[in-house]
Amino acid sequence: MVKIRLRRMGAKKQPTYRFVVADARSPRDGRFIEILGHYNPRTEPRTIVVNEEKAKAWLSKGAQPSDTVRRLFAEKGIVERGPVPASTRKRKSEVSAK
Repeated sequence: MVKIRLRRMGAKKQPTYRFVVADARSPRDGRFIEILGHYNPRTEPRTIVVNEEKAKAWLSKGAQPSDTVRRLFAEKGIVERGPVPASTRKRKSEVSAK
């Protein structure tokens, strides 16, 4: 399966990210197929640059965006936001109750 996800770049404690198309089995910062743009959460306002033609082409081919990428693409108007996934993380009270 092909995914559109974020690849972490930048120095320690100064992250910037690239939107990349990668095989789902490859590591987060490993091999990728194509770069679609970049994202900098540290600027005010946040910088989101995406090649919309490439992104739409990959989405039409069946590439699945990660939850974060879907949210950022929705801000740019590339995809619909869709349902918000429920958190899989357990609360401290649920963990300590056992």
